[in-house]
Amino acid sequence: MNNSRLKVGELDVHRLGFGAMRLTGYRPAADRSAAIRVARRAVELGVDFIDTADAYGIGANEELLAEALHPYGHVLIATKVGHTRPSPGEWTPCGRPEYLRQAADLCLRRLRVERIDLLQLHRIDPAVPFPDQLGALDRLVAEGKVRHIGLSEVTVEQVREARRSVDVVSVQNRYNLTDRRHEDVLDYCTAEGIAFIPWDPIAHGEHAGSQFLGTIGTELGATAAQLSLAWLLHRSPVVVPIPGTSSVRHLEENVAAAELELTPEQLARLAAVHPVG
Repeated sequence: MNNSRLKVGELDVHRLGFGAMRLTGYRPAADRSAAIRVARRAVELGVDFIDTADAYGIGANEELLAEALHPYGHVLIATKVGHTRPSPGEWTPCGRPEYLRQAADLCLRRLRVERIDLLQLHRIDPAVPFPDQLGALDRLVAEGKVRHIGLSEVTVEQVREARRSVDVVSVQNRYNLTDRRHEDVLDYCTAEGIAFIPWDPIAHGEHAGSQFLGTIGTELGATAAQLSLAWLLHRSPVVVPIPGTSSVRHLEENVAAAELELTPEQLARLAAVHPVG
């Protein structure tokens, strides 16, 4: 499809990435060799933007990617810090500057790199002044440990506030056909040329049974997941979906979505699955 690549900072990537979280879930991979095959197959298929986080498997996800793909060559590995998982089902933001620095150093070690191409603040910690959290990330950039800074689950005003003190090249919010609460954030990123990385881009398949997707899927010979991803790619030239899977077959299906061309009428019907507001 047109506009198939995007600049993230000065880094050029394909607009269909891969979310690595499901390779380990929130714990070490049950079948490590199978997970490594998926990661390597993604790169073979042309994926060059892979998203992970220190919280996925308590670092195991980053270690797995390093085992599978290091040295990464042209592949951009984006990771996140600032969100901890003290117990199953519990997530707690932690934005203390000393913690963010320590977490970033551990990411460097696990990923086996001297500089992280894209480090994203996983969540803003309401208990710590936002400028202090941004300052910790900015110092990592100044020290050469981080190339670019991104944010996750933020509002337009929070992005604006952050940009007054640091260069923000990406925003990673939940966004898909059935969850469009961050429509204004996407519009802002589009206007400003900031990469928008929708996590959970196919909503865990929740809208797979929609009659809209079923009808259009029959017309194009595509799955519901492929249609969901294609709609995102058509939605804005700054969108970089990161579908995740632990299956090579599903990975290949997802990557093929980049080749789907949708007509304006089909795009409108897909958008009607869950209208904004």
